[in-house]
Amino acid sequence: MLAIVAYALGVMYTPGPVNLLGLNVGINGQAKQSVGFCLGVGTAMLVYLLVLGWAGAAWISGSALILVSALGCSYIVYLAVKVARANADLGEPDHAPRLLNFRDGLVMQLLNPKAIVATLPIATLQFPAAGIQGVSLVVWAVGLSAMAAGAPGSYVVIGSLVGDRIKSTRVVKGFNWLMAGLLVAVAMSIGVEHVWLPLAG
Repeated sequence: MLAIVAYALGVMYTPGPVNLLGLNVGINGQAKQSVGFCLGVGTAMLVYLLVLGWAGAAWISGSALILVSALGCSYIVYLAVKVARANADLGEPDHAPRLLNFRDGLVMQLLNPKAIVATLPIATLQFPAAGIQGVSLVVWAVGLSAMAAGAPGSYVVIGSLVGDRIKSTRVVKGFNWLMAGLLVAVAMSIGVEHVWLPLAG
């Protein structure tokens, strides 16, 4: 279950369009106006986790889990490579609107490809593998959605505290590499537990 949290942290907290917008909001001193925006982001993730979690549990069972786990591990490693190679130049983020509200966060995250990328392996691979379904699925989805809302929120806070110094490409690149390493570790953990051990047994 720690792997679920580690994967979620790895994909939700890396720089993406929503997080970079949060960073820009913080740098521009609009932190208080961004609370609704962050809650909208979390709500969008809740929708994805519940819909994909309920559908995913029905799609994956028994021996299919080994194949899906192998594909999921490959996908997570691919995502880690993309994160490590991501452009770290934050010098020209789009200027944030003066007031970001709940609807802005909800719509932006529902239309953000990174949201689907983040939730699909969790809902269709990690939830079924951990036996998370029914009420526990709802509890996990709410918890992970709170983490998702915290992602742009943390960028807002960082932007507020650090200001222009956050635009250092070395800092962002180091963060990207840290998150990429975390994703690779999660992929290896899933591979050993859900591919290697079942095949060896």
